[in-house]
Amino acid sequence: MRKMSWLKTFLVLVLLFLPLSAMARDINPIVSTDWLQENLTNPKLIIVDLRKVEDYKAGHIPGAINVFYGSWAIKKGDLLNELPPLDDLMDTIGGAGIGKDARVVLVGKTEKIPDQFDMTRVAWTLKYAGVENAAILNGGQDQWVKEKRPLSQEMVKAKAKPYKADVNRGLFVDKKYLLAKLGKATVVDTRGPAFFAGKEKLAFVAKTGRIKGSVNLPVGQLYTKEGLYKDKAELASLAAKALGNDLSREMILYCDTGKTCTSWAFVMADILGYKNVKVYDGSFMEWVMDPNVPMEP
Repeated sequence: MRKMSWLKTFLVLVLLFLPLSAMARDINPIVSTDWLQENLTNPKLIIVDLRKVEDYKAGHIPGAINVFYGSWAIKKGDLLNELPPLDDLMDTIGGAGIGKDARVVLVGKTEKIPDQFDMTRVAWTLKYAGVENAAILNGGQDQWVKEKRPLSQEMVKAKAKPYKADVNRGLFVDKKYLLAKLGKATVVDTRGPAFFAGKEKLAFVAKTGRIKGSVNLPVGQLYTKEGLYKDKAELASLAAKALGNDLSREMILYCDTGKTCTSWAFVMADILGYKNVKVYDGSFMEWVMDPNVPMEP
């Protein structure tokens, strides 16, 4: 009887923990150049180069396929970096040979500030479409080249296959949703302090200021002077200082166009353990088009 009771307890524990294991990541969210070079021949790995095709042809990480960033984030009316229609997104994912169980490493440029967030915007978009194991290369293509690692000029063709998305709709929210959450969720402005304070703006954004009640967590704080991500402990400290210690609280992040804020969103959700992280897709560019929305200063 004791033996049967022990076996029963063991089986219950196995069943309880199996789903947790199945949900675990198969790849670190941010991978190093060392790790990627060691895994170049891994048949389960898909390396996606997000640069323009001419840059890809000039030299890319061996085995990488090319799917330009503009396929993943599009212009809608006047708004930049918006989600493409779901059918188009599924075609892009399937065309790259990516399945829900794929392990994907995204590679982009990092020399210019706007480019360095291509990787996280696409990683967040893949997560939205049901691909959980999307990672980014720390330092991107620039770091790979800087370290004089191998390059290829071979055009790699993806093994395309149909893709049906399991959409995580909560990862992106619209203006109506954010308006309803003001004063309830933590709204996080990830732009630089001068933009948050209403002293500066980008040319294509109509007004200075910030969303009323938002707190500032600049994306510039994510990186070392070499352009690599800071370690987990330091990132956790920076986030906690701005947002508090409640990892279950709803966090809605924005920037100017919904691109740069994905870097903190990705780190918070996939590295630091925040449970309810969302990105306002239209971001400040859309917000200031409406004269009736709450703003400050």
